[in-house]
Amino acid sequence: MVNDFNQGVIEEFRTNHGRVGGAFDGMPVLLLHHRGAKTGTERVNPLAYQPVGDALAVFASKGGAPNNPDWYYNLLAHPDVAVEIGDDTVPVVARPAAGDERTRIWETQKTNVPQFAQYEASTTREIPVVILERRS
Repeated sequence: MVNDFNQGVIEEFRTNHGRVGGAFDGMPVLLLHHRGAKTGTERVNPLAYQPVGDALAVFASKGGAPNNPDWYYNLLAHPDVAVEIGDDTVPVVARPAAGDERTRIWETQKTNVPQFAQYEASTTREIPVVILERRS
């Protein structure tokens, strides 16, 4: 079950100060804290990320599934969220990347983590890239 998988990754992340193995081995990983678009329920998802200047980019790949992950819609509905990176929790604002910005970040991610190119090949949808910018 996905929730069991996520819970295991979250526990490993917190135990190891932001480092995890398994499917995320060697990738930078953060924990995204967000609220359900419809329910308002607080949720946490482990996600691979890419630093982009002072911001972070995350990818709504869902392993190449035909639809976007629920967390993506949650960010569109409630963009004020927080991320755990290592031992720090940082408030951020989410916004979808578009055009050249999205293309540049996505191409870099596929180069850095070739698994993301496999996700892209597995689906007909454009995988959203979301920018997380620090809130002041």
